[in-house]
Amino acid sequence: MKTIGILGSTGSIGTQSLDVIGWFPEDYKVQVLVANHHWELLAEQAKKFSPAVVVICDESKYSLLKEALKDFKGEILCGEEGLHVAAAMKVDMMIHGIAGMAGLSPLLDTLKVGNKVAFANKESLVTAGHLVMELVKQYHTVLLPVDSEHSAIFQCLMGGRSGIRKLVLTASGGPFRNFSVKQMETITPAMALKHPTWNMGAKVTIDSSTMMNKGLEVIEAHWLFDVDYDDIDVLIQPQSVIHSMVSFKDGSFIGHLGKADMRIPIQFALTYPERKENPLEPLDFAKLGHIDFYAPRREVFPLLDLAYEAGKAGGTETAVLNAANETLVYMFLEERIKYTDIYSYAVKAMEAYNHIAAPSLEEILTAADWAKAWLNEVIS
Repeated sequence: MKTIGILGSTGSIGTQSLDVIGWFPEDYKVQVLVANHHWELLAEQAKKFSPAVVVICDESKYSLLKEALKDFKGEILCGEEGLHVAAAMKVDMMIHGIAGMAGLSPLLDTLKVGNKVAFANKESLVTAGHLVMELVKQYHTVLLPVDSEHSAIFQCLMGGRSGIRKLVLTASGGPFRNFSVKQMETITPAMALKHPTWNMGAKVTIDSSTMMNKGLEVIEAHWLFDVDYDDIDVLIQPQSVIHSMVSFKDGSFIGHLGKADMRIPIQFALTYPERKENPLEPLDFAKLGHIDFYAPRREVFPLLDLAYEAGKAGGTETAVLNAANETLVYMFLEERIKYTDIYSYAVKAMEAYNHIAAPSLEEILTAADWAKAWLNEVIS
């Protein structure tokens, strides 16, 4: 029986991971559950899975969680220290589903104890890819991607990397795929939160609609697969059936196809290198009928090219872009800025920061903090 930890157990990745674990109760034992502030759901999860350690990062919810789990036999921790303890626990697989820059330090903590990581926190690789991959090598561990696109590429490359021409990351195009530049100025949070194919958290849903999510995934793919940015393409595939492809020098392609259900790549990371039957209905190609492809409309979705620019520049550029985007997305959700302001203010933040070419962890975190503070000052 494999021991499992889940960082971000009440979020989209965490809850779907527990669904998958529930399909195979004889194979997995949940040892660690960490949540930010959803203490009620965390309490339900703890009662169901009986982990050794439960952590609520929001210290103000600690007493509520303790009361809800008064008969709980395991350890109940809180705050940054509790998160550090949980991330550093030795398990067979740590599922990392904490969103945003908050996920970077616990990722580094869990890699340092040699944990294998099922990885959904793209921001850590985007901002600190050089540091993360150094730890992967140093501690002889592995990152198994949970993002559907990177899981797809990982699986396409299982036969070997010889003769790769390009990686092709697919994207649904989001709800505004056919919008004009002028129409983009009318988008509201309610409109942007309606993703046509995927069930995700609010922040990543907005990122998907702006195509920043795909831009971040390009940077993530660069680090995960050690491929130059010029050899990573993006292709719109609205049905979200082809999750990504690899192009080879002989003119052939290998693609990964399946339903748009995050539980499939989560299961693959858990069971790798095996594949196991699950209760999901497989994709019915006859009912699907057709699959469409389009080039991304870069003039309508400028954040995609901005991510490429930041990735190629490297250093603190990606940390500033990521933190700026994260801050601006939440400002948009709070209706403090327009949808199109996400791009314009992200550019301004990148232009305003003094670039550092090979940053330390402290310099990365400083750059991210600066971007958030600067934007909150400028957009007051």
